[in-house]
Amino acid sequence: MNKKIVYLVFLAAALAAPYFAYPVFLMKLLCFALFACAFNLLIGFTGLLSFGHAAFFGSAGYVTGHMLTVVGLPTELGIVLGVLASSLLGLVIGALAIRRQGIYFSMITLALAQMVYFAALRSPFTHGEDGLQGVPRGRLFGALDLSNDLVMYYVVLALFAAGFALILRTVHSPFGQVLKAIKENEARAVSLGYEVDRYKLLAFVLSAALAGLAGATKTVVLGFETLTDVHWTMSGLVVLMTLVGGMGTLAGPVLGAFLIIALENKLGDLGAWLSESLGIAWFGALGESVGMVTGLIFIVCVLSFRRGIVGEIAALLAKKPKANA
Repeated sequence: MNKKIVYLVFLAAALAAPYFAYPVFLMKLLCFALFACAFNLLIGFTGLLSFGHAAFFGSAGYVTGHMLTVVGLPTELGIVLGVLASSLLGLVIGALAIRRQGIYFSMITLALAQMVYFAALRSPFTHGEDGLQGVPRGRLFGALDLSNDLVMYYVVLALFAAGFALILRTVHSPFGQVLKAIKENEARAVSLGYEVDRYKLLAFVLSAALAGLAGATKTVVLGFETLTDVHWTMSGLVVLMTLVGGMGTLAGPVLGAFLIIALENKLGDLGAWLSESLGIAWFGALGESVGMVTGLIFIVCVLSFRRGIVGEIAALLAKKPKANA
C-alpha cells in the first residue's frame, strides 16, 4: 500500500478519534508518540543510543510550566521557550557525548541526564517532589480557548503532524542520507569527507528539540509537570516504545508509544473487568503489574520480532512479491 494513503488514513482516523475516545488520553498518546519519533530519529537513523532523552522531555515541560504558571506568558510562547531550553540542553549534552561512541556515548547521556534530574529535584522553581501543579492551558494566539478539550486535541494533533512531517522530511533529505551512512559505516562516511561529529550533533539537537516539543505539549495538556518526566525510567520507556514498534521505521515508534501508554493507562481497567467477569480475584492486580507486563512484551518482541512490529510487517510485505514470482 502506498505510504501516502496510509498517512491519510491515519490522519482521517486521528481527526475523528476525539468523538469516540477520551480526548485527554488521546492527547497523551500523541505527545508520547512524538517523543518516541524524536528518539527514533537519533537511534533508528543515526545509530546513536541515548539513555538520557528524559532530560529534554522533562526540562521543556518544566520551563513551559514555569513560564505559563509563574511568569504568565502566552501558551505558544511558553511552548517555544520550552523547546528552546531542550534544544540548548541537547547542544550541551550532545557536544560532550559525541566525543565517544557506543556504550560510552550512552553512559555519558545517562550520567548527564541524571544531573538534570537532581537539578530538577533541588531547584526551587521546579518545586522538587511536588512538581508544578495547576499549569494553565490559556488561549492560543489569544483566539483559541485551549481549556476546551476538543480544541486542545486538534492543536496537539497539529503539533504532532508538524513534528512527524519534519522528521519525515529530514530522513528523506540529503542530510538524512548522510545520517544513515553514519549509522551503517561511520568510518566510510569519514573517508568520504563528511564532518561526522557535526552531523551527529545536529541530529542530536534536532531530536532533543522534538522531544522538548512533546514534553512541553504534555505539560500544557495535563496541567502539571513532575520528576517522573526527567527520571531515567522515562528514558528507558521511550527506548521500549521504539524497539517494540520498530526501530528505524517511521510508523513504528508511533505504534509502540500507543501500545505502551495504552497498557499503562488501561491495564488496571482490563484487570478489574476480567476479575469481575471471570470471578478470578488476581486479575484485579494487573493494574499494579504494568512494569512486569511491559517487560514481558519487551522480551517477546526482542525474541520473536527483532525488527519490531512495524519492521516485521514491512519485512513480510517485502517478501510477498518474491514468493509470488
